This record gives sequence, C-alpha cells and structure tokens, in this order.
Amino acid sequence: MKRRNFLKNIAAGVAIPSLVNGLGVRAYASSPFSSFLNGLTTDTDHVLVIIQLGGGNDGLATLVPLDQYDRLYNARANVLVPENDLLPLTNTTTLGMHPALSGLQNLYNDGQVRVVQNVGYPNPSLSHFRATDIWMSGSNADEYFPSGWAGRYLAYEYPNFPIDYPNPDMPHPLAVEIGYSMSLSLMGPQTGMGFIISNPDDFYQLLAGIQTPAPHTPAGEQLAYVRLVAQQSRVYAQSIIDASGKITNQKTYPDTPLAAKLKIVSRLIAGGLKTRLYVVSIDGFDTHDQQVDPDNHALGEHAGLLQDLGDAIKSFCDDLSFLGTADRVAGMTFSEFGRRIASNASGGTDHGEAAPMFLFGKPVEGGISGSNPQLPASPTLDDNLAMQYDFRSVYASVLRDWFCVPQDDVPAIMLHDFPFINLFQAGLPCVSTGVHDANQAAGKSLLRCWPNPVRTSMTLEYTTAGGPVAIQVLDSSGKIVATPVNTWQAKGNYQVHWDAGDLPPGAYFCRFMNNGQQQTKTVVKV
Repeated sequence: MKRRNFLKNIAAGVAIPSLVNGLGVRAYASSPFSSFLNGLTTDTDHVLVIIQLGGGNDGLATLVPLDQYDRLYNARANVLVPENDLLPLTNTTTLGMHPALSGLQNLYNDGQVRVVQNVGYPNPSLSHFRATDIWMSGSNADEYFPSGWAGRYLAYEYPNFPIDYPNPDMPHPLAVEIGYSMSLSLMGPQTGMGFIISNPDDFYQLLAGIQTPAPHTPAGEQLAYVRLVAQQSRVYAQSIIDASGKITNQKTYPDTPLAAKLKIVSRLIAGGLKTRLYVVSIDGFDTHDQQVDPDNHALGEHAGLLQDLGDAIKSFCDDLSFLGTADRVAGMTFSEFGRRIASNASGGTDHGEAAPMFLFGKPVEGGISGSNPQLPASPTLDDNLAMQYDFRSVYASVLRDWFCVPQDDVPAIMLHDFPFINLFQAGLPCVSTGVHDANQAAGKSLLRCWPNPVRTSMTLEYTTAGGPVAIQVLDSSGKIVATPVNTWQAKGNYQVHWDAGDLPPGAYFCRFMNNGQQQTKTVVKV
C-alpha cells in the first residue's frame, strides 16, 4: 500500500515488545527452500554493509583538520600524529588522513569514499551502552526505541515477515550479522529481522559440515541433543551453504578478524543471496590511555585499529570488483561517539561527541560532506566538537537514495523527519517496482490495515486460525491506545472498523495475535 505525505509532527517514538530477545542463533541446518536457489537470477538489488567501530573512534586522529593543526597540537600534543606523516586527500588541502588508513585513502582518491563531517545528535549520551542504543535505534537522547532503524526498514520492505518465511519470493535471510547476538539495529517492531553467524570459524565449520564436539558428560549428551534439534529448525543454513559454494575464488584479504568477516560478506553477496543488509563490527576504540606509541605517534593501539579497518575495507572493495558485484554494494561505518578535543594525561582521549562517518563503495559520491570541525583557540578537557549533521540524516539518505524508499515514506521508518544529504552518485538505478511489490507480498499476510495513512476510520481485515484473537494499536511510547479486537473467534476471515479520529498524527503499530502467531503492521495517522 502506498503512503501519502507524512506530517512533520510525527510521533516521537515507538516502544513495542518483541517476540524474541535478540539472542544469536547459529546456522547449521538444511532448508526445504534451498531448491529455489537453483536457477535464480541475482536480483539482490542494493546491499548495505554496516561496520560498527565499537568503543568510540577518535575522529580528530582519523581525519586531522590541517587548517587548525596548531590548535590541535596545543590540545593533544601527546597523541597527535606529526603533520608530515598524514596522508593527503584529493581535492582538499585542509584535511589529512591518519597514516594507517592507506587503504581507505586509496579508495577516497579513487572516488569511492564519502566523508560526512561532524556527525552526532542533540544532547548526546557519553555512555557506551546508551549511545550505542541511540545510534542503532535512531532515537532521540530522551527516547527509548526497542526497534532498530534497519529493522524497521526491513519490516517496511517485507511487511509479512516472519509468517511463512522463507518462501519463493524471499528464500534468504533479510539481514545477516556476524556476531554472537543480534544488534538492536536489526530488531524490527515485532521480532528480529536478521540471521546470526556467530563468527568466521563457525561459518567455515558450517560449510564443511563440522560442529564443535560436545563434552563426553551427561550434560554434554544433552547439549548434543539440543544442538541436533536446533539444527533441524534453522531453515536458512542451506541457502548460506549453497550461496557460498558458488564462489571458489576471491581476492586476498589481510589476516584480521574484520577482514575475515568482510570476506564472508562478499562471498555471500556474490553467491546470490538476496539479503539486503550485513552487519559486522570491530571493537577496541575506547582509547582512554596508550592511544599512541609515545616514541612514534603514527603507531600504537589506535593506529593498529585504523589499519585493520582501512585494509579490510580496501580488500573488500577490491573483491567486490573482482566478483562483479561492486555496482550494487555500499558500506557505512559508525561509532557510538567521538573523543574529546584535548587529550588526557594518560596518553589517550576521553569520550566525546561529534565525529566523522565514512560511506564507501563504487556507488557513493566521493568527497566530503560538511566542513572541518571548528576548534576553540585554547581547548580544554571539557571541550567537544559541535554537531553539523545528525546521524539520522545519513540513515534517512541511505533509505531514500540507496534502498529507494519513497521520500514520503522515510519518516515512518525513522520515526522522525530529518533532512537528506547527497551521499550517492546521481542517476543510480533504483530497485524495480516489481521487486518491491514482490517483497511486499512475500510470506503470508494475516492483517491488512486500510486506508493507510488514516485520517479518521480504518478497516482492519484479518485471518484467524481459530481461538482467542486480539488486535492492539500501540502509540509511540508503547502504550496500548486501542484494542479493536479481543475475543474468541472461529477460523476464518473478519473485518472490523477502528476509529482513529482522536489520535494525534504520527506512527503507530497495529499488532495482531492469534494461535501463537503475531504480525505487526505500521499505521500512519495524518
């Protein structure tokens, strides 16, 4: 269903309890839908790879404002990289890149990196946990969203998930995360929207049909049985195996954890998975002390992390080109916050606010969005960088210009209205209407809400398997504002009319529950 213009006074947020707690599951089973892989064309459309820099990356060490180098030297002489060691960037003389980022520099100079300067949000949190939740959910500092911005996008694109998934229209995971648990980014309004590969070792054990043996104890025997039962229900594993088996030759990657993850991502994309989103991470950026080698500031803990990042991204982009998938893959980095302007006495930097983001890949419009951060004449330990771009403007722009979400639909996903930034090359081919329509229809719809957007009255059409049935409408705080249906009904199709006239404009969630199944649809009140 098409949505009309979304008012600027959209509801502040959403809090919907989910069906699962986001814990990761490993992929070890065969799928009855694996036969759909044979003969499928590669219609994966646009793919986004998200790299989380866990801990809070020091943006002023990553990209150094050369026009204010003297002020920076006065603020952080014990961690600042010498100006002569910084890497030059094309089309700018006022910005230098950390010498460990030669891989990223090569991509930038080749027009495949977009820098977005001074990214943050109003009243930022400097708590790792809270700030990470904000970046993953897209909430304001005083809001708590249990769903992620990417998960809400996937729920928008595949509104019937998870009922009757996988299916011929979407036989593959909607998203893949390489990590031990599902991040908030991929949590939808109802359930997790992603598939977890615990780590690269588990991925290759899966391909080889190897499982870590259980201990030879009574508890070990029980564990083996639990694993066996779990194997029989993990329906996406065979599609992962089949896609991986199609790729037998890749470019060389560095021997680092991040590079190993990106190598798997490239292999799955080239193997034909229709997965839209991949999430990986690299940790260690909480550099409160010993950030640099005291004898050579171009080396040290932070330099090692940046080298891992830049080299892995460069190898990934080279591999995409080698495998013929570079035109439809873009990447994005984020970190929960930056670091302070001034360094501390421990040879490190403390939690700060704004920092740069990187978008990379052949489809991005290379260059810089924004200006260099402006430093005070005599920075103190309490001084922070001012925000120029809200990080949610980056997300909104990715949704509109990369995932081809109509501009009027973007606020319903982001739960706020944000300005857009030009990040991608003009004239990129968009996802076809036919593919989008197929995604909308994939799976089984148990609930239909129309008209949507709604002004006064809405019809709720639903299908029950018999037994207790409930339909709840929840507002931005997670409060139930209406219960159009709460009764026992025989198996069949039903309609009810819901009066939404008294509700303020904004985004709501209409949740259907019956016979152990739930389905949630977004409703926009105008």
